Amino acid sequence: MHLVIIGNGITGVTCALTVRRLRPEARITLVSAESAHHYSRTALMYVYMGHLRLQDIKPYEDWFWAENRLALVHATATALNTAENLIVLDNGTTLAYNQLLLATGSKSKLHGWPGQHLAGVQGLYSLPDLEAMTRDTPGIARGVVVGGGLIGVELAEMLHSRGIEPVMLVRDGRYWASVLPPEEANLVDRQFQENRVEVRYQTELREILGDAQGRVRAVVTTKGEEIACQWVGLATGVAPNLTLAKTSAVETDRGILVDNCLRTSVANVYAAGDCAQHRRPAAGEVPIEQLWYTGRMQGETVAHTICGQPTAYRRGVWFNSAKFFNLEYQTYGQAPAGATPGLESFYWEHPAASVALRIYFHAATPHAVVGFNALGLRLRQAVCEQWIRQQAPVATVLAQLGAANFDPEFFPQHEAAIVAAFNRQFPQQPVVLKRRKGLFSLRNEA
Repeated sequence: MHLVIIGNGITGVTCALTVRRLRPEARITLVSAESAHHYSRTALMYVYMGHLRLQDIKPYEDWFWAENRLALVHATATALNTAENLIVLDNGTTLAYNQLLLATGSKSKLHGWPGQHLAGVQGLYSLPDLEAMTRDTPGIARGVVVGGGLIGVELAEMLHSRGIEPVMLVRDGRYWASVLPPEEANLVDRQFQENRVEVRYQTELREILGDAQGRVRAVVTTKGEEIACQWVGLATGVAPNLTLAKTSAVETDRGILVDNCLRTSVANVYAAGDCAQHRRPAAGEVPIEQLWYTGRMQGETVAHTICGQPTAYRRGVWFNSAKFFNLEYQTYGQAPAGATPGLESFYWEHPAASVALRIYFHAATPHAVVGFNALGLRLRQAVCEQWIRQQAPVATVLAQLGAANFDPEFFPQHEAAIVAAFNRQFPQQPVVLKRRKGLFSLRNEA
């Protein structure tokens, strides 16, 4: 078997390593023009901020690839001929395969704004994006960030770390309104205020203006305001990278269409990670998943199918995490931003600190927990997922809340205050907090 993998991100590399374990004799080739090696995409911001070096975000040493007989081809795949099982590369060569994985990832969305192709305008997804930002931001005074999602706050923090004034344009009336309820959004907004990041809510980009040298000099908002700047970060989402797939007979929609085993419409061609679109996603799941951990899971799953062990992809309990300046965020399971029929939520926030917890549960008895939002405190993932899978009643969860506590030693403990607040809000189902047996014994039991 010769497996060719287009893309050396987390999905492609996880698939390669899993195939190597399942089929030690397989020939495996990874193709990527982005970099000659695998790197941690989620750590790009820390390289820009000076916390890490480029070599620090390489999970594997250079010897690792030869040791595991993984061939790396640093080139762009420009065409896919599925009739002849051939990949055409931009260096004039071709690669023959009998199994092919498309793990081409995402690319930043562009919405056709006038001036979006000026120098100093970019998204943040790839290593070339980091290189462009490193090249174009030294010495500038202000950067405008368009969009209010996770990439938007990363770009604002990156600029802030270098003494560059960030201005954020956010379409909604609060930060990340499609994901965060108002209370959680307010906590994030407090981080913006404390770090002197100006956020223009209910404001969108209309046009980007350039100077005589073809570089950005200002943006114009939908309110008609002109904001002088020397750099613009576009953080309005990413889309599956379909450039290669569209040169072939592989069926696409918004992403590369796959079945539950991540097989495309063409035999022996698979797709996984950011670029894949599930034809029939499971109930409550989305067709396109663009997260690091789902990319890793899909890479491992598709490897089994490639090796003759057809395996259906099962995402399991939804999980995501982020950091908004100094505020850590975790979410598990169902955590809607607004009211949802059949669901209730309990919210607790520390009166003097940026710490909050929201627990979602069914309104009907026995009030089974379905999700969590945690800000400023750390919850143990395995414990939260177990509660959700077992449909634990909210009273049980709160009584055992200490089992999920994953904050460092000597951090303040908030379980008693959380339970007291719940009992005030829901007096009809009072909870008695189980007494701690000691920090380490309690966590070991979890």
